[in-house]
Amino acid sequence: MSVPVFTAAAVSAALGPDEAVEVVRRAFEEHAQGRWAMPSKLYVEAPPDGDFRAMPAAGAGYAVLKWVTSFPGNPARGLPTVTGVVLLSDATTGELRALLDAGSVTALRTGAAAVLAAEMLARPTLAPAAVVGLGVNGRAVAHTFVARGREVVLWDPQRERAEAVADELREAASVAADRADALAADIVVTVTPGREELYLPGQLHDGQHVSLMGADGPGKAEIAVEELGRGRIVVDEWEQASHNGEIARAVEAGRIRRRDVSELGAVLLGREPGRDSEQDVTLFDSTGLAVQDLAVAVAVYERWRADPSDAAFASVAEAEIG
Repeated sequence: MSVPVFTAAAVSAALGPDEAVEVVRRAFEEHAQGRWAMPSKLYVEAPPDGDFRAMPAAGAGYAVLKWVTSFPGNPARGLPTVTGVVLLSDATTGELRALLDAGSVTALRTGAAAVLAAEMLARPTLAPAAVVGLGVNGRAVAHTFVARGREVVLWDPQRERAEAVADELREAASVAADRADALAADIVVTVTPGREELYLPGQLHDGQHVSLMGADGPGKAEIAVEELGRGRIVVDEWEQASHNGEIARAVEAGRIRRRDVSELGAVLLGREPGRDSEQDVTLFDSTGLAVQDLAVAVAVYERWRADPSDAAFASVAEAEIG
């Protein structure tokens, strides 16, 4: 059986960041309504360097499995932090339909989720959004904000990375003077390895929104537990976030329970609360959901199936499986 293999270039060419926001919105809503299934993410630890993750989901006539890694020390080795593959199958016959580069799928859906949460939960403002951490996923967040019409302020401990992304985005982006300035913005997305608490007690200000994207596994954190209690918390999914997300430490300590948080899909559907007032501090805890990967993979595959000759798919190869 011959199946298409989508390189990172093909994934990025097939689905722009603006479109990805709407694709990921559908994933959250379908999952919240129980139409898309998602078993728990499975972690395979590889101490001390990183971990492997198996992420299955099913919906819209397809099933997906993402086998992906997170090795934060890889950039020092000249390697990407995230590598892996997304397998897309027909949910009626079980046939494999496509293989997709996992890093590009992850970047697209991470940028989309961060920006979607900000659009839903931030107070109305035309001010630029700050992006802290400009690795592959942080870069995707910055590009998604700009694609949605918002300017960005960028910060990374390696200033040259922030400057490189600013150059890509031209007049829509600038580099923050320091990390403190970036973290004080009205809208902030943090996309770090999660090894350091960026927000210490007392640092959040009234009306601020922060999408916390880095604490997507055990032992990671971008905000102090005490500071979590100051905000209205929205998670991507309670089950996953309460075990492996930013809120996991607070849940373990008995400080946060299910009734204390909302899920983004339910907020999008108007079933659970998000921001109530301009003074609220809102926090989005993202662990990354397989339904997001499913939505992106389906969108890319169906666009290819509609017109395989499209120039966007010039790098797509065919692989013989089985």
